[in-house]
Amino acid sequence: MKISIIGAGNVGGLTAMRLSEAGFGDIVLVDIIKGLAQGKAFDLEDAGFILKYNYRIRGTDDIENIKDSDIIIITAGLTRRPGMTREDLLNKNARILKDVCRVIKNISGQSIVIVATNPLDLMTYLALKITGFKSNKVFGMGISLDAARFANLINKELNIPGTGIEACVIGSHGEGMLPLPRFTTVKGVELNELASDEKIKALIKRTLKRGEEIVSLLGSGSAYFAPSQAILTIVRAIAKDEKLTIGVSAYLSGEYGIKDTCIGVPCRLGKEGIEKIIEFDLNKEERALFLSSVESIRKNLELIKPFYHGL
Repeated sequence: MKISIIGAGNVGGLTAMRLSEAGFGDIVLVDIIKGLAQGKAFDLEDAGFILKYNYRIRGTDDIENIKDSDIIIITAGLTRRPGMTREDLLNKNARILKDVCRVIKNISGQSIVIVATNPLDLMTYLALKITGFKSNKVFGMGISLDAARFANLINKELNIPGTGIEACVIGSHGEGMLPLPRFTTVKGVELNELASDEKIKALIKRTLKRGEEIVSLLGSGSAYFAPSQAILTIVRAIAKDEKLTIGVSAYLSGEYGIKDTCIGVPCRLGKEGIEKIIEFDLNKEERALFLSSVESIRKNLELIKPFYHGL
């Protein structure tokens, strides 16, 4: 299986490392900055001999090397800086995605495309429109990361081992995300039964601000350890046909009563990409919050229309 990563920054470089060490042996790392991808690929090659792993990784500044990839991961784009929302990144990253996705469409039309560039749901929608691929083949990494953050904060609050927590988050990857305590379990028990409403509200608030908090503490750039791990989990589910349910930014065409929008929902992933969108039975309050998250995405869809209109 050939896997290409477009963007060799922190997320892209660490994703290449995780994929290599997980046994995915034919990896292409691409970056427009001359020497960056090549340097990181050489370093990862050397690390392989220390670890006694057998993998092949190539670094290049020529995007044409992604040709005939089975999976393409897009991490290219500017990262958030303190005080910057994901939406602030919209225009600059849309320009980058437009160029990248046109190449993917022309030389790697059979690929499954995983988008990790922010603002994630909008960039996933843009990638889908520009490539023209089927919607099961283009989706974004987002709420699987948000669910991990929710689970981590639950662990800290309740002192429960992480292996016993199944956290659930839907909605946009950003301030409009919707952690769902009713669908979140701790050792098989609903979170609602283990924590007070006040405590749950505090956990949700901290989850919503987790990415911003990390950006603020780093001072330059954004998270990359957890995002790269989330990408690995998605790739493994596809490559090994695991039929695993993972939250991704998926194109809805009637699910949850929503059409023509990419947003985070749980999906069963396998060798065909998204094999099924899982629909939760949301109550009135949850549905209202989810629709609000949908609107937070839709209000910006017109802003990216010029990037794919007429293609």
